[in-house]
Amino acid sequence: MIRKNEQGRTLTRAALREAVYSCCPTLSRAGARKILDATFDEICEALVRGESVKLRSFGSFNVRSKRERIGRNPRTGQEALICPRKVLTFKASPVLIAHVNGCAIAELNDEE
Repeated sequence: MIRKNEQGRTLTRAALREAVYSCCPTLSRAGARKILDATFDEICEALVRGESVKLRSFGSFNVRSKRERIGRNPRTGQEALICPRKVLTFKASPVLIAHVNGCAIAELNDEE
């Protein structure tokens, strides 16, 4: 289902829920909400466990650990300790990148 969105608008959880509901005529709105919420919950739980999440033709989410280090406040130049932390990274798939750029993935393969 491809919907045109106004320029500058943000795709929300409610809009995703509506898209799931509209593509399955036998599904109730409550059912669409359960499916979408369960999907997001599973993705979040996998990331909390430190697992990678790979969605074909979309991209992959990974959790990276950053070590403790000394940083600087850009305004004052004063050194500050940056605590160790985990960060979430996303790498888009070539299919998604091609789609965003308006070309088909087959065109990319022809150029190589």
